[in-house]
Amino acid sequence: MLLDVSFCFSFFFEHWSGILCMCLYFFDSTVTDKFTESMYVLANEPSVALYRLQEHVRRSLPELVQHKTDMQSWEEQSQGAIYSVEYACSAVKSMTNSSLYFKNIDGLLRQAISMKEQISNSQGRSLHDVTPSPSPLVSAPHAPPTSSLPLD
Repeated sequence: MLLDVSFCFSFFFEHWSGILCMCLYFFDSTVTDKFTESMYVLANEPSVALYRLQEHVRRSLPELVQHKTDMQSWEEQSQGAIYSVEYACSAVKSMTNSSLYFKNIDGLLRQAISMKEQISNSQGRSLHDVTPSPSPLVSAPHAPPTSSLPLD
């Protein structure tokens, strides 16, 4: 009986070894292909994609928040600078427009000075007409204050 089993085994390996190798190759490539496909599906599964997205957000979000706060700070500073520049420009424009007012004030001051001189001159004449000579005990009237503004 031992001879029959060894004969069957040798016959099987002689004829079926090629078929068996082909079956093993086909089985191996099929398993490899299925395993590769499974890994591809697992790697690209939506939950894995969401996990990768979550990790990306977790890594990049603090930096983005810092950039946002920096930009807000720079915006506030630039808005303040813009406001200051606009205020300065409006002040300069109002100063150039005020030259007309200064000319008017200059003319009014000149008129006031001339009126004051006329009043002083008329008071001086009336004093000379009323009192012929001042008494040494009575103090003389004070001279009118002179203006530091030029008359031109």
